[in-house]
Amino acid sequence: MDLYIITGASRGLGRAMAQQLIARDRTLLTVARHPDRSLEELAAAAGAHLTQWALDLTHDVGVAARLEAWLHQQASRKHATATLINNAGLLGRVGPVDAMEAEELAAVLRVDLEAPLVLTAAFLRATRHWQAQRRVLNISSGAGRRAIAGWAAYCAAKAGIDHFTRVAAQDEKLRPNPAQIVSLAPGVIDTDMQAALRASDASGFPDLPRFVELKESGQLADVNSAAARCLAYLSRPDFGANPVADVRDA
Repeated sequence: MDLYIITGASRGLGRAMAQQLIARDRTLLTVARHPDRSLEELAAAAGAHLTQWALDLTHDVGVAARLEAWLHQQASRKHATATLINNAGLLGRVGPVDAMEAEELAAVLRVDLEAPLVLTAAFLRATRHWQAQRRVLNISSGAGRRAIAGWAAYCAAKAGIDHFTRVAAQDEKLRPNPAQIVSLAPGVIDTDMQAALRASDASGFPDLPRFVELKESGQLADVNSAAARCLAYLSRPDFGANPVADVRDA
């Protein structure tokens, strides 16, 4: 049986990945602000093992301890693979950094950077002695590799995720049965975040016309197709060979 944990599973890319991961031979734990009844229905129809935690990563600082305790309760020998997908993301207000309140900046950094770090640490600790193949997939962004005016907190968080992944991958190489860790940019996807971007104030977001053009010219990836490509990358035999990757280069 395969074990998957995914954050931000109630909408967008995370929801699409969760839907595609539901299968009889899998255990799936989702973390999102709201439970998704459609996931429950899919799991019941497939005979899959689904657990949903209704948690807001901007506030719930105890989620890592809860995950570690939950993993310790699992029968490690029944899992052939164990995978953590840090997908939850928060863009925050678009505009110059001094236009954002401290709480807004902190929320973006907490969801996009702090949560993946503490959850990865909890996952690695709890599964350290498992015989299963262990993987961590951090959903990053091209914004972590290219500066975009108006996205200070988001760009900083995604750049941090990329570099954290590089370091964690090196640390794992020193361990027996090392976990494979990748920070993956999923491409530009047609999600609610993109819609919010197109509704932003252009005065603080000079790249707004480019994002409008991406939508109007049909260059945004369908969320289900994007989810399938991310999961296909996760299943590659060379997963982890390059700790920072882009699904479009696969």
